[in-house]
Amino acid sequence: MTGCLGLLCLCSFLGLSFLPFAIPGAQQSATVANPVPGANPDLLPHFLVEPEDVYIVKNKPVTLTCKASPATQIYFKCNGEWVHQGDHITEHSTEKGRGLPMMEVRINISRQQVEKVFGLEEYWCQCVAWSSSGTTKSQKAYVRIAYLRKNFEQEPLAKEVSLEQGIVLPCRPPEGIPPAEVEWLRNEDLVDPSLDPNVYVTREHSLVVRQARLADTANYTCVAKNIVARRRSSSAAVTVYVNGGWSTWTEWSACSATCGRGWQKRSRSCTNPAPLNGGSFCEGQSGQKTACATLCPVDGGWTEWSKWSACALDCTRWRSRECSEPPPRNGGEECEGADLDTRNCTSDLCIHNASGPEDVALYVGLIAVAVCLVLLLLVLVLVYCRKKEGLDSDVADSSILTSGFQPVGIKPAKADNSHLLTIQPDLSTTTTTYQGTLCPRQESSGPKFQLTNGHLLSPLGSGRHTLHHSSPASEAEDFVARLSTQNYFRSLPRGASNMAYGTFNFLGGRLMIPNTGISLLIPPDAIPRGKIYEIYLTLHKQEDVRLPLAGCQTLLSPIISCGPPGVLLTRPVILSMDHCGEPSPENWSLRLKKQSCEGTWEDVLHLGEESPAHLYYCQLEARACHVFTEQLGRFALVGEALSSAAAKRLKLLLFAPTACTSLEYTIRVYCLHDTHDALKEVIQLEKQMGGQLIEEPRVLHFKDSYHNLRLSIHDVPSSLWKSKLLVSYQEIPFYHIWNGGAQQFLHCTFTLERFSPSTTDLACKIWIWQVEGDGQSFSVNFNINKDTRFAELLAPDSEGGVPALVGPSAFKIPFLIRQKIISSLDPPCGRGADWRTLAQKLHLDSHLGFFASKASPTAMILNLWEARHFPHGNLSQLAAAVADLGKQDTALFMVSEAEC
Repeated sequence: MTGCLGLLCLCSFLGLSFLPFAIPGAQQSATVANPVPGANPDLLPHFLVEPEDVYIVKNKPVTLTCKASPATQIYFKCNGEWVHQGDHITEHSTEKGRGLPMMEVRINISRQQVEKVFGLEEYWCQCVAWSSSGTTKSQKAYVRIAYLRKNFEQEPLAKEVSLEQGIVLPCRPPEGIPPAEVEWLRNEDLVDPSLDPNVYVTREHSLVVRQARLADTANYTCVAKNIVARRRSSSAAVTVYVNGGWSTWTEWSACSATCGRGWQKRSRSCTNPAPLNGGSFCEGQSGQKTACATLCPVDGGWTEWSKWSACALDCTRWRSRECSEPPPRNGGEECEGADLDTRNCTSDLCIHNASGPEDVALYVGLIAVAVCLVLLLLVLVLVYCRKKEGLDSDVADSSILTSGFQPVGIKPAKADNSHLLTIQPDLSTTTTTYQGTLCPRQESSGPKFQLTNGHLLSPLGSGRHTLHHSSPASEAEDFVARLSTQNYFRSLPRGASNMAYGTFNFLGGRLMIPNTGISLLIPPDAIPRGKIYEIYLTLHKQEDVRLPLAGCQTLLSPIISCGPPGVLLTRPVILSMDHCGEPSPENWSLRLKKQSCEGTWEDVLHLGEESPAHLYYCQLEARACHVFTEQLGRFALVGEALSSAAAKRLKLLLFAPTACTSLEYTIRVYCLHDTHDALKEVIQLEKQMGGQLIEEPRVLHFKDSYHNLRLSIHDVPSSLWKSKLLVSYQEIPFYHIWNGGAQQFLHCTFTLERFSPSTTDLACKIWIWQVEGDGQSFSVNFNINKDTRFAELLAPDSEGGVPALVGPSAFKIPFLIRQKIISSLDPPCGRGADWRTLAQKLHLDSHLGFFASKASPTAMILNLWEARHFPHGNLSQLAAAVADLGKQDTALFMVSEAEC
């Protein structure tokens, strides 16, 4: 106590203060200096050795050491309390070079001292050094009691895995201070991941084997150790097994019987690979036996000799026979002996006869008849060719068509003008006068179009309408060949099934590709009067046309061309096509793309942001879209997903062979865009392959969630059939469906094998689902040889007959009625009975701005009605909507065949 009081007095005399030991900075672990004001900072103590963190192992005390220079005093402070002076071991020395005092102090910390504060806070110590310039505190040193518990928190468990399968052995070491280090033993040998790239240890101390090998079969032990102890987990036995696989079948053995019925055998062994370490043996039979029949050899036999020939000039005669009763076959012996017998004639038969004059006359007569027949045939051929040339010249010189109402009229181009898009008609030879109104021919007993007759609809007078006609229809090959001379048309498909074409004038018409939902409506007066255009409509295969897509974009419609591009149109035509999107403004950003003549694709319309003055406009429906355009070209509808809820409709179809002659039977599952054109292509493909539909088609909504599409087969009767699928499911990657341009008809095949050829009934379930999305299940139950109950589902729909309709016959609304509606509803009406009311009744009021920007809004409405409702539109509903606009008038009139 006297020493301590003297030390305090010395500190007061020197102006030193103990306050720094009580300020918050004393609790920091870094070195802290507290200089005396005005003192030399270079003489502050600095530590040469500072106390460091230590662990008490079992009951052995630990020593903390401090060494500072210059230092007059050094004391330890533990957990905020000064260590007694008598517990310090002090050594004084002088610093070499500068001669400054230097001190080294040590203290011992026992387990009991640490346990007194255990649970309250961690035990720490800090030393403080004095000099004439001030004080300096060292970093804190923490003293902890080291331990390692005996029991592992998680031990590895035994596993049996197949070859090349991944292995994960978890291990959570016992709790300890300091934390235990973990290492793995394989059959008591240390596992070193740096030497084996197939093995690594995770941060959670689990041992991972990427692909199991036979050499990985062993006992694995997890070892945890620190400075206190070393613990071992219980060993986990890992067995890598190999399932057996059949080798290929051997060739069939020779038939056991050399003549008649016998047996043939073939075998296979379970050695590819052989089962190991408890792997399953091969399923099925190791040998097969089948009946065979070997044809017995038949030796040849001679026929009877023929009669002797007449005696020849050399006084010989002959006779012959054949080895054909029976002929030798199946390795039988040939007949023995000669097949020709020659002998000399007797003296009375050996007479040299010369040909008489009557034989010469016969030969000359035959030659003359043959020459006459040849000359007569040549004359007939020449006469026929002359007549055919005259007929062709008459047809070629005549440019009068049957009428503007014919189904198709294609004008063949002349050799020197094949590049022209328009042809001015010769009015002296190519015009006829049609008397009366322009109405399509209808049966008098058919339904009549009734309208209110009053101030609303003013009748048209029956005038004289002049129709221009093109030349007779040319062949499809000629039309495509002429188009292909232009660079832009070289990518057009050569197949007639995906193309429609016709010759049109101001009366308009319609082109459609049957069973695809694709059509082009050419309204009346869309083609300038006096012009005749050859117009085509083409469906492209995705692999033939490259449409670049970016980001989350996906193709929602077929790629369609209509042309020729660059022709002058005075009114918009309407291009109709299917799409497979589920349209909603919050999920989709839809754009109409058009290919320029240079081949680049441009966005010509952003759906939902159309302006009335735009060259393009679109009426989007649930399954189809109708595009108004005044420029022909190549178009496609593209969607960009705005959220993961954006979905495309996929049509799911199941096909199988119509006849099965082997034990194997395949089921083909198609996943295609839910459009008519895609369905048509698959049906044509399956017809060529001899397939049949085995279940009603389903629709699946495929979302932009980056999840793949999976397909699996279940509940196959194991006593009759066996699935040859080696995995639990098949998978189609997401981007193949969402972005795949050439992957138009994605399909997977499930191969089944029946155990007996007599098995014809098949029952199973096929599941198709998007991971974390929509799914469909097919319950298949049919007879593979005679079940055709789903064949009628694939019967092609009738789409109005021929692919091209010209003139009034292409429209549901008769021409006279159409003109009366337009002339009555185009002018504004104070009572609201005008085209705006008609648009509201037809649920087209969202397009009023577009209709109002056109010269005849009513014509645009009727054109859109024609495009949406051909060929199955209900004309009476349109009549009711128009007639409802003039209910104040009571008189009715109807346009019938007599008026047309």
